[in-house]
Amino acid sequence: MLWIKFLTWFKGDLVGKDSFGNKYYRQKGPESLKERRWVIYKGLPEASKVPAEWFGWLHHMEMSPPLIETVKRWPWEKNHLPNLTGTPYAYYPPGHFSSGGKRNKSTGDYEAWKPHKVKDENKSA
Repeated sequence: MLWIKFLTWFKGDLVGKDSFGNKYYRQKGPESLKERRWVIYKGLPEASKVPAEWFGWLHHMEMSPPLIETVKRWPWEKNHLPNLTGTPYAYYPPGHFSSGGKRNKSTGDYEAWKPHKVKDENKSA
């Protein structure tokens, strides 16, 4: 991890910061398609903490970094949430052993498949 700090200090040019406090850098020098871009996460490094507007820039889908003021949010959009798997806030469906392990009984509309004997036409009786 120390080499990343040295790389950022010597060759990194701070481009911006997102709402989570993650900092985005690019390699110093002239802009090009093959420039190196990276993120320094605030807190634990988790790739799902990168919002969509920064994901495009990191993966060279966008040439210029997003301006937070110009990011248009639709009324139906939810705020970005990182991956919660493995945390106390993870979703467990009803019946999962971590959420009590009890499910409702089946309603009786299910009938299990039962194999039947197939009559062999080629056998002579």
